[in-house]
Amino acid sequence: MIRTPNPPRNARARALRLSSLTLLCSVVLLTACGGGKGEQASQTAAKVNREEVTVHQINYLLQRQPGLKPEATEAAGRQALERLIEQELAVQKAEDMKLDRDPRVLQQIEATKREIIARAYLERLGESVSKPTPEEVSKYYNDKPALFKERRIYNLQELNVEAKPEQLAELRTRLAAAKNLGEFIEYLKANDFRFQGTQALRAAEQLPLANLDAIARMKDGDSVFSPLPAGVQVLYLVSSRAQPVDEAAARPAIEQFLSNQRKAELVQKTMKEMRANAKIEYVGKFAAGAPAAAAASAVPPAPAAPAASGLDANSISKGMGLK
Repeated sequence: MIRTPNPPRNARARALRLSSLTLLCSVVLLTACGGGKGEQASQTAAKVNREEVTVHQINYLLQRQPGLKPEATEAAGRQALERLIEQELAVQKAEDMKLDRDPRVLQQIEATKREIIARAYLERLGESVSKPTPEEVSKYYNDKPALFKERRIYNLQELNVEAKPEQLAELRTRLAAAKNLGEFIEYLKANDFRFQGTQALRAAEQLPLANLDAIARMKDGDSVFSPLPAGVQVLYLVSSRAQPVDEAAARPAIEQFLSNQRKAELVQKTMKEMRANAKIEYVGKFAAGAPAAAAASAVPPAPAAPAASGLDANSISKGMGLK
């Protein structure tokens, strides 16, 4: 499962914030680094031997720091400038050594260029996706009570036990008879079973969507026994705490989730159409199994569950006051 990072609460506000930061950085750097009108006109932040480092380069780096606060812009801009100066020095040295003509370097440059261009197309394609309606947001909210109205924070223990197929029935019986997970662990130790255990505090949106409803039905002290190829996995719910989220608080995350879902579906549909209209011929060893590989590659990863609380995974792991 691919989780989405916590989205900005308002995409338009984020764009305005980035524009303000960029403008502020430009003014700050031009004032700090410049002196005459010529330097301001050229947008030069520094000269490194025969080349220039520009304010545009600095702004690009700053735009990749979405959490940057206005009061930290000047310091961040100067740090970015120093990194760019060191990068330019390395580039100049590499060019002196003709490394920019090295076949491996050229191959990497071309691969990166193709990736950037392809990604730009997919991003532009995604811009055509319509924003979810209030009705669609409400429906998703009501259809996923375990994520929102009945959302809980789960204290989970997980055991992965190495066992033979003929031992699984006995392990299941022992787990059902145990008063708690500790008693079951003592049985594993006494009978020389190899196992690994982990414990974690997880909010509903941090769990796989496919498993969430099943986990939401568990009560404190319940366990789930799941056979694996090399043994069994035991998921034990130590404790849980209700942490519901109302629709108003969940709306930005749901909108982002539904938008990402639509973008993924559009990309899949568009790629399928482009493949159908293109002449693609697999050659040599790549001809075998090509249709199956093509079908698999056309399926984009599903978007992660919306972060209902608006908190990131690190904040939730700290317990929202539970630890």
